[in-house]
Amino acid sequence: MLTLPRRLFLVGPLALAACARVPASPEGQLRPITLDAAFAGRSTGRGVFRVSLTGSERRFRAELDGRLEGDRLTVVEDFFYDDGEENRLTWVFDRAGPGRWTGRRDDTVGTAEVVETGTEVRLSYTADFESEGEITRLGFEDVIYYGPDGTIINDAVVSRWGLPVGTVRFEITRLAQDASR
Repeated sequence: MLTLPRRLFLVGPLALAACARVPASPEGQLRPITLDAAFAGRSTGRGVFRVSLTGSERRFRAELDGRLEGDRLTVVEDFFYDDGEENRLTWVFDRAGPGRWTGRRDDTVGTAEVVETGTEVRLSYTADFESEGEITRLGFEDVIYYGPDGTIINDAVVSRWGLPVGTVRFEITRLAQDASR
């Protein structure tokens, strides 16, 4: 009888999970993007959070209002979920150098790190979410880029205890007065 070391059962799934902890870079010809170009001004979007294990989904729409003042970008996000829940979260990002920002939101734990790479923006943070009176700590690894039609796409891998548990796809459209950004 073939026996496998117990470590293999732990290391194998963890190695596979690690591969999916960060969203892949988008493919094809992409327009340059920066955090402030993507989020300063007014926009609206639709998104879906998918739980990998159960296949369940939670859909939402959001209205965003971003204001850039010097090296500080403040983005107010109003979320409207299909189940009737609504909430408002506010990001405050500070420029930390060329192509780098740090940020905080109402629910973040510690500081979010933002890196602009030219054709994508990478955002990494941890947040506490309250649901049914309980707090769940989740990690987010986002990649933000322009889609072929000019929409701003935010793909994220969501993790808990370091293991991927879901994904988010959020597609944002600039409102008419801000479409030129």
